[in-house]
This record gives sequence, C-alpha cells and structure tokens, in this order.
Amino acid sequence: MESPTKKAANVSDKEETATCEFCGKVGSKKSFYSTTKRFCGPSCSHSYSARHRKYFRERETSSSPNLHTESPIKSGTKKRKLSYYSGELTSPLVLPSEMERREISSSGFDWGKYLIDHGCQACPVHLFPHAQMALHWAEIDDGVKVEVLNLDCPVPTKVYWIAQVTRVAGYKALLRYEGFGDEEKYDFWCNLCTHDVHAVGWCATMGKPLVPPKTIQFKYSNWKNFLVQRLTGSKTLPNDFQQRVAQSLDCPFLVNMRLEVMDKTQISRMRIGIVEEVVGGRLKLRYEDSDEANDDFWCHAGSPVIHNVGWSEKVGHRILVASKDYKNVPGYKNCKPEYFTSVKQVKTCGFKVGMKLEAIDPLNLSCICIATVKKVLKNGYVMIGIDGSEAADGTDWFCYHCSSPSIFPVGFCDTNDINLALPKDCKEPFSWEEYLKETGSEAAPVNLFNREKIPHGFVPGMKLEAVDLMEPRLICVATVARVVGRLLRIHFDGWENDYDQWVDSQSPDIYPVGWCELVGYDLQPPANLKAIPSSDGLALKKKPKLKGQTFTGKKKRKRFSVTGKKPAFQSENQSNVQTTKNGDMEMKVAEPDFGTDNASSNDDTNNSSVDKSLQENAEEVIKQEDSMQVDPAPPELTDLTEACPSLESLDDSLVEMKEAKEQTEASNESDADLTVT
Repeated sequence: MESPTKKAANVSDKEETATCEFCGKVGSKKSFYSTTKRFCGPSCSHSYSARHRKYFRERETSSSPNLHTESPIKSGTKKRKLSYYSGELTSPLVLPSEMERREISSSGFDWGKYLIDHGCQACPVHLFPHAQMALHWAEIDDGVKVEVLNLDCPVPTKVYWIAQVTRVAGYKALLRYEGFGDEEKYDFWCNLCTHDVHAVGWCATMGKPLVPPKTIQFKYSNWKNFLVQRLTGSKTLPNDFQQRVAQSLDCPFLVNMRLEVMDKTQISRMRIGIVEEVVGGRLKLRYEDSDEANDDFWCHAGSPVIHNVGWSEKVGHRILVASKDYKNVPGYKNCKPEYFTSVKQVKTCGFKVGMKLEAIDPLNLSCICIATVKKVLKNGYVMIGIDGSEAADGTDWFCYHCSSPSIFPVGFCDTNDINLALPKDCKEPFSWEEYLKETGSEAAPVNLFNREKIPHGFVPGMKLEAVDLMEPRLICVATVARVVGRLLRIHFDGWENDYDQWVDSQSPDIYPVGWCELVGYDLQPPANLKAIPSSDGLALKKKPKLKGQTFTGKKKRKRFSVTGKKPAFQSENQSNVQTTKNGDMEMKVAEPDFGTDNASSNDDTNNSSVDKSLQENAEEVIKQEDSMQVDPAPPELTDLTEACPSLESLDDSLVEMKEAKEQTEASNESDADLTVT
C-alpha cells in the first residue's frame, strides 16, 4: 500500500494541498496544523507523536542487553576497583560518589564524555541566579587545588591526594592528580559538590594521609618538596564549601503546604495544590481536589504559575475549588506570600482588552504568535489569548504579568528576525498594519512592556539542563540554540527543532550541567543517544513513563519519567575543616620511594614490599574522624601561599616511611641469602 507520505508527494504543488501523515486526510496546506504542515490537526499530531515514542522505546528496550539484568553500575564498580589496584589505569577514573550520582540521577549519562565528544562548553553556574551556589561558583576556575579520593592506590582504606581543576563545566570539573604533569589520559570528571572532594588541608584536619597515585609513585623522590612547589600561590576551596552547598539546598517550601497552582488541564484557571516533594527547589504538587494517582505537577519554587492561597481572589483570576472555605484546611499549612517570586508593583498596567501584541504560545513554546489581551486583572496581570487558536470558552487563555519577559510589542519578531506564527486564515506576506486594520484593533504601546535589559553570558552552543515545560517533570540535556537579548531558544539534544522552547535567561526552568546530579533528580539523556555503555561502562536505561503530568490536549513529548530519589549530595562531615593552633594547615604525605628522580623498578618483590610499606603506613596514620568546629571561611577561595610552609612538619612521617621501606628491603635480602646458602 502506498504510504501517506508518498501520496502527499504525488499531489501537485499548484493545488497547495497536503496529506496528514497519521489519518491520510487530504486538505488545504494552509489549514494544516503547525509550521511543518504534516498533520491535519492537533489530535493527529499528538497521536502520531505518541505512537512514534512507543516504537522508539520498544526498539531501545530490545537493543539493550543490560536493561533487565543486574545493575551495570554495580558490576562496573567491582571491575574498575580491581583495575585500579592492579597498578595500571586501564579505564577512566570514576569516583564512587560520582558513580552513585549517575545511578540515582542520570541513568548512567556521562556529561564529561558528552562535552568532550561534542567539543562544546557548559553554561557557567553563575548565569543561573536560582541555582545552588550561583553566588559563589564564579570563584572556582581552572587551577584550583582540591584534595580528592585517590583511586589509583593499593591501600584498601580510603586515602587522598591533591588534584588540580583543569576545566570547569557547570557543577562538574575535570581533575588531574598532581604529579601527572601534562598527561591528559588520566584526567577524570567529578561533581565538585561530592563528599569525595575537599579543600586542601582537610586531610590534615581529619587525620587522613595523602598518598600519591601508584602509577606515578616512583616519579619523584621527595613528594613533600614537590607539593610545596605546586601549592605555593595556588587557590583551594573555602573551608566550609560543603556546608555552603548544603545550605544552598534549603527551601522554605515544606511537604503538605498548600498553594495555588495553574490547572494543567485548563491553563486559564488555578487550583489548590499540596506540596508532596521538594527536590533542589523544585516542587512536586498534587491537586487537592483530585483523587487520581499520579495527578501531579512539577514546577520550580520561583515559577510564575504558583501563588499563595488567596491570590486568585485578590487579582480576579478564575480558580477551581472544592468549597468556599478553601483558604484554610485543618492539618495543612498555607505557604506564606513571601515564599513566592515577587513581581513589579504597578498601579495600572495600561493594557486594554482587544490590544494586539506578540507572545510566546504557552502550549507551543517553540512559537511566538500574534496575541490579544482578553481580560485585564488587578495588580498588573492580564489574560492573553493566541489569535486563531482560542477556545470558544476561553479555556486556553494564559495569565501573564505586564512585566513578563514572555510578551512583546508588535514588530518584535520582525526586528529580531524571528518567524512570527500566524493564524490559519491570515494572508501572506504578513503586515501588522494591514492586520490591525482588518481586525479593527490597536497595538499595545511599547512603553507598557518590560524593556529591562538583563546582562548575561549565555552564548549559542552552550550546554545546560532544561525542563521540558510540556512535561515539566522531565529535565533534559539541552543546548542554547539562539540568544535574542534576554530571550533564549532552548533546543533539546536529539529532538527536532519543533520541540524547542523560548525561555527567559532568568527562567527557573533551566539549570547548569550537573544540577540533576547535585540534587538527585533524573536527567533525561539525548534522544539519539542509544543505550550503550559509556566510557566508564555505565549503560543508559529507559524508564517507564508516568501518567497525569502532561498538559491535556498538547503534544505529549518524548523522554521518560523522573524518579523521586533522595539528593545525591551527602556531606561526609558538615564540620570537617579546622586549622591548627598556629593557623597553618597540616598535611600527611606517605612517600613511597627516596631514590633518584624518575627512578623505577621492574622487580616484583621490590614492588610488593613498597606496596606493603604504603599500606602499613596508611593504616598507622589514618585515625577515626572526630567532630570538629568549623572556622569561619573567607568569602573567596583560600590562598595556599601561607599554608605551604606547614609541609615542613611532614618530615617525621617521611622518615617513618623511609625506615619502614629499608627494613622491608633488608628483610628481603636476608631471606635471599639464606636461600643461596
């Protein structure tokens, strides 16, 4: 049978007709749905999209051998541990906490590998004012020194070594152990907020040894002098860095609090929502009047679609409630008004019913459309309808504040070379002057709109994590496709441009790379990234999709469900840094060899004796962690210039290592003499 696509191709171009790819209906191309004109209406587009997603998931499931077997992350951990202790780094280094984060929050997706493979940059954390640590992250740059878990060491207990940040990508950093020089092949990515990363001096405070990696243990004869040279004049993290991270995760919204939230089934009205879960500032809300399972709605605490109880009555907005006494319910506490993002206070917004403007379509965020002011509310709020697609009862009107960055004056798209989405019956080429005459309407004056210019550093091509606002429980790998003033066009990697979204640069629905890892949220990988092991052997897993999250009547788009996991951030010791009495930071370095520089040995017996001495020294030095108070940390990175002289106190530890090594070698020589006799 001839496919609908071929039928459409056989139709004469002169007739300007098109064939629906889902139902096969032939009709006028102008009357067809969306800019691609592939479907006769929204219902066919939605049905086709759902069927395509189902096929894609089934194909990925059948091609993933590890999908229903034991977790590939756990099995990969064991294999990797053995390779580290064998003395050769046969696979990329991955911190245990990093592996836990990937298992919990990103189904094995490796941001570091993805950035390198695609040769792209990540948006810096300080560009997201709502993101955790946004005010402090600009201080972290290439060259910062940290103490991190040593993954290349024969000692079975936890030991650490100093590493340098060679690249920063969002919350993630590319680290290189000190001593590897310019050898990039041993670099490894990690989230700097993990409990395996600390400021320089933490090991001395906690009584943990610094042990050089086994791969380079013979590279230098005096590791103490080497560290003195490398640390002098360098910067490290603030002493209370992990405490700051933990504090930045605090959110005033609590479980079982009540608020008003937009009705996802009818965006022109509000409903009462109850907070079910809080993850990194994102709220999972359950509609109070609904008994359906999974009838929830995800949004950020700073989202403009949530308000305090009583807001609708105050501004004159529609709200669906179970009873007139909805403002207070026994057993529940209402969110305070100060919890919500404040808007610009205006006496009168100046908009009038019938005025024309341009606005982002709330049900098709890839389009900026011709819109009309349908109703003027109080406190500067207006109801906007998209021309050519309004429902007869106004159920698709959307509430915007007059200062919203999502509404624009007439001519905005033409000025910025953006395609303006036109109503179906609109003539082309489009002219605003003629359109205003035909409709007998006036354009909203330019001075009524928010003309504030927000300086930011977003650049096309930068990577980030973005909420799919059509299915707001999903956060996906995304790219900044275009920048127009303060407006960003976000493209979801692996998906067609029709799924792009226009958002403001200050939107709370975009996040830095590594945010999902930080808070323990599920990150959706690119659609074209098949379920194959990444560089560290972690396989991507597809998860079942939950019902009840999408907007009714709109594209139920791609990707899969979010799992409500606990945050992956864990502070090993909230009070884990303390300076000595004289103000210096002490560090213990286990030095394995005292021969000439670049000395090496191929003798198996000698290597085993060095490993044994390393282990004995480490076990002797490591002490149990004591609870300690944290000294007030400076607002900037800690300068290590004054801390380096304290390395002189390491002599005793180094002498003990040398004596242990000599005793072991002497014992081996004695055993050899007896054998010859």
